[in-house]
Amino acid sequence: MGLEAIAAATGEDAKTIEEVYEPYLLQIGYLNRTPRGRVVTAIAYQHLGKTTEEQLSIFNEE
Repeated sequence: MGLEAIAAATGEDAKTIEEVYEPYLLQIGYLNRTPRGRVVTAIAYQHLGKTTEEQLSIFNEE
């Protein structure tokens, strides 16, 4: 998922996400950056109690 899409979905400034949240999520292994955008890791899915086969949407309220 691209940075601008994440910013729009969360209502947070893209620069804040990139400079504050993203380094932390990368450091703890919950996020990877790829040429196609940001992807959630298996560790993050496990932390959320989800499986990698499940499609998570940041727009869903659970």
